[in-house]
Amino acid sequence: MAQLSQKQLAVIIVGWNVKDVLLKNLERLMQSQGVDFETIIVDNHSKDGTVEAVQSAFPQVKLISNPENLGFSKACNQGIEASNSRHILLLNPDMLVETDALAKTVAYLDAHPDVAVVSGKLLGNHDKLIHHFRRFPAISDQLVVMLKLGKIFPRLLDKYHAKDLDPNKEQQVDTVRGSYFAINRTALDALGVLDERYFIWFEEVDYCKRAHARKMRVMYVPSIVAHDLIGESFKQRHLFWKQTHFMRSMLSYFEKWHPGWRVWLIIIARPGVLIAAKVADLLMY
Repeated sequence: MAQLSQKQLAVIIVGWNVKDVLLKNLERLMQSQGVDFETIIVDNHSKDGTVEAVQSAFPQVKLISNPENLGFSKACNQGIEASNSRHILLLNPDMLVETDALAKTVAYLDAHPDVAVVSGKLLGNHDKLIHHFRRFPAISDQLVVMLKLGKIFPRLLDKYHAKDLDPNKEQQVDTVRGSYFAINRTALDALGVLDERYFIWFEEVDYCKRAHARKMRVMYVPSIVAHDLIGESFKQRHLFWKQTHFMRSMLSYFEKWHPGWRVWLIIIARPGVLIAAKVADLLMY
């Protein structure tokens, strides 16, 4: 059997019970111009009819239906394994890309083989800019995040949130949000796929850190534009579930990149954070 010709880009979307926004995502995605791409949906055991809806409305899409929720990293890696494309775009299901976004992404990756990851300008409700690039996590800012001190003193996170960087300027950054996360073929060859120790959260930070360690760049390119509906899957989860997985992934990241006393600070802080989350859930539900 003849081998299928390689596409320029594989768009990999991992979904869990987000049928409506996923269908909007795919409808917009299919309007993309100037690019030869494939779309791979990895469904993490949705119960809302996602699989059937995608099969009916978009039969040209590759669909992987998991018998259980395998987490974000593992599902992304399933999509990468099933792809036949030069580059990879990890795209959240609640994203709407501009018609030229994919073509610009491919052109940028082709022109810059030393760039491991590219992301673009993300716009939220009412086209409000989402300042989504970050500096690599330090124990000080992660303690602020864990203890919710940033809610009271938001300036404490300005350095971590890279608020001093202009979001309208193309530039190298430490990390970008995983909702529009384009990976160069050169990076896949050098770094491999996502680290599956992260069920959800920190997987993109880890990948950017690995790229940095190999002297490869992570670029923010604002001419690439997508609209982010933000967190449709997470709205279905209680705070305790979210905090449990967030803290687990944070601990994995610090064990990997920051051995020693920093890890113990997270371990010490974790019980109090989880108790507070449980109490909040009881009060809310």
